[in-house]
Amino acid sequence: MPLLSLHDRSALAARFRRDPALHLFELGDLDDLLWPHTSWYTLTEDGPAALLYGVGDIPTLLAFARTDRAAELEDLLHALLPMLPRRFFGHLSCGAEKILDPFYSADHHAVLLRMALTDPGRTDAHPDGEWAPAPLQYSDLPELTALFAESYPGNWFDERMLATGQYVGARHDGRLIAVAGVHVHSPAQRVAAIGNVTTHPALRGRGAAAACVAALCRQLARTVDLIGLNVRADNTTAVELYRRLGFTVVAEFGESPLSAFWRYADAPPPGCGAS
Repeated sequence: MPLLSLHDRSALAARFRRDPALHLFELGDLDDLLWPHTSWYTLTEDGPAALLYGVGDIPTLLAFARTDRAAELEDLLHALLPMLPRRFFGHLSCGAEKILDPFYSADHHAVLLRMALTDPGRTDAHPDGEWAPAPLQYSDLPELTALFAESYPGNWFDERMLATGQYVGARHDGRLIAVAGVHVHSPAQRVAAIGNVTTHPALRGRGAAAACVAALCRQLARTVDLIGLNVRADNTTAVELYRRLGFTVVAEFGESPLSAFWRYADAPPPGCGAS
C-alpha cells in the first residue's frame, strides 16, 4: 500500500476532530505558526496519520491511534521507514514502537499520559493562594530561560510560544519562581496543550505551579474548548496535581529519542525489500 502525503489542512482537521483529545497536538500544529514545519502521512483516507514535526534540535514523530487500529498504525510506521530521519523523538501509541525496534535504538523510553481538562469548575475555583499569577511577555524571556535551566533542564521550549500571550508566571520577592505555558495554542482549532510547568526547587510544595496552571486554564478558556497536556506516568506528584485541577487521563503513549542503526542511502533497512 503506497504512502500518501497529506497537504489539505481542512481535511486533516476533520480527520483529527473525530478524536480531538488523542490528536490535540496535531490539531494545534495546523496553525499558521507551526504548519510550515509539519509533514503529514497516511496509508488510507480514514486510517491513522503520522506527523513529522521539524522544530527543535531533532524532529519529532507523532503517530497515535486507539487500540482497535493498532495494526493500521504499525503498517503506517513500516511504510514511513524510508522517510524517517536518522534521529528523532518518537511519540507513539498502541505499542507501535516495536515496528521501529529492528532499525532504531532508543536512548531511553518513557510512558506518558495524555490528560484533558474535563472539570473546568476545579480550575475556575482554584485559589491563587499567596501567589498572583500574571501573563508573561517576550521581555521576560531571559528570566524564563534561566528558570528552566535551574528548575527544568532539558525541557522542550519554543520561545515563539511566548508571543501567544499564553505563558503565566508567579513571582517571589520580585523573582520569577513558577510558570505554566503552552506547547500549542490554536484559537482556530479551539485547542491548547499546556507545557513547561515548573517551580523553582526552593519553593516547591507551596502551590505556585498549581496556581499558575489554574490561572492559565482560566485564560485559555476564553479562546479554546479543549485543554490538554502530556505528563510522565511515573511523575505521580504532577499527575495528582492535574487530577485535583480537573484533568483526567484520555490516552497513554510512549516517548523515546530514537537513533537509526542503518543509513537508507546505502541500503534499505532489513525487512524493507533488501535481498
